[in-house]
Amino acid sequence: MFFISKLIELFLIPSNLIALIGLVGLLSIHANRPRLGRISVMASVLLLVICGWTPVGPAALMVLENRFPLPIINRPVVGVIVLGGAVDPHISSARASLTMNEAGERLTATVDLSRRYPDARIFLSGGLGQAHGKSTFTESQLARDILVSLGVSPSRIAMEERSRTTCENATESAASIQPQPGDFWLLVTSAYHMPRAVACFRAAGFEVTPYPVDFRTRGEAELKRPTSSIAAGLAETDLATHEWLGLLTYRIAGLTKELFPAAR
Repeated sequence: MFFISKLIELFLIPSNLIALIGLVGLLSIHANRPRLGRISVMASVLLLVICGWTPVGPAALMVLENRFPLPIINRPVVGVIVLGGAVDPHISSARASLTMNEAGERLTATVDLSRRYPDARIFLSGGLGQAHGKSTFTESQLARDILVSLGVSPSRIAMEERSRTTCENATESAASIQPQPGDFWLLVTSAYHMPRAVACFRAAGFEVTPYPVDFRTRGEAELKRPTSSIAAGLAETDLATHEWLGLLTYRIAGLTKELFPAAR
C-alpha cells in the first residue's frame, strides 16, 4: 500500500497533474487532434493560474492548521512524541551533515519542550518514509543526532525506525511505548499534518495531546492576497492536496475511524 499510495499521489498532486494535462494537449495537437489539444492546453494554463496565483492552496492549508490549537498544559508531561518529516536523510548521507528541512521546527520545538518539561521522555517515530533512494540514516536516527547536538540528553530519547507512513507512526509508537491509562503524551508534528496524525493515533488506541508546530499560513489574511509566485502557490497547493488525500485515503482504507478529527 505504501508504494501504491506514492504512485497514486504522483499523478494526483496538482503540479504533476497540470503538467500531464498540458503534455496531453501538446501530444494531441501533434497527433492531429487539435480540439482535444486546445482544450487540454487551456485547462492546464487555467489550473496553473488557479493553483499557483490564487489563495486556494493557502486556504486549504489554513483549514488543516486551524483544526487543533496549541494546548494548555496544566499537568505533568510523561513524554513527547515527534513524528518524522523534519530531516532529509538522503542529503545528510550524501553531504555527511545533519540536515533539517522546512519542517525543522518539529525538532526545535521538541528541544524547547525538553527544557520546559525536564522529566518528559522524548520518543522519535520514523523510518525512511520515501519510495526511492538509499540512506545510511533513518529519520529517527538523524533526528536523534540533531536533538543531542542541540543539548537534549541521549538518555531521554527513545525511538522506532520501522514506520514509513503516518498510521505506521501511530501503531509502531503505541507498540513501543505501551502507554498507561492517564499518561499525558504530547504529539509534535506540523500543524497541517496534525489532523491526519491524530486520526491515526486515535485509531491505534493511543490518546495523545496535539502540539502543532511549523505553521505555514497566517490565518484569514491568506484569503485576501495572491501568492507571491506561481511556484510558491503550487507548493502550498501540493502540500494541502497531499494531506487531504491522505485523510480521505486512510479513511476509505479503514486505517482511521474519523475523516477529519477535531479537538476533544
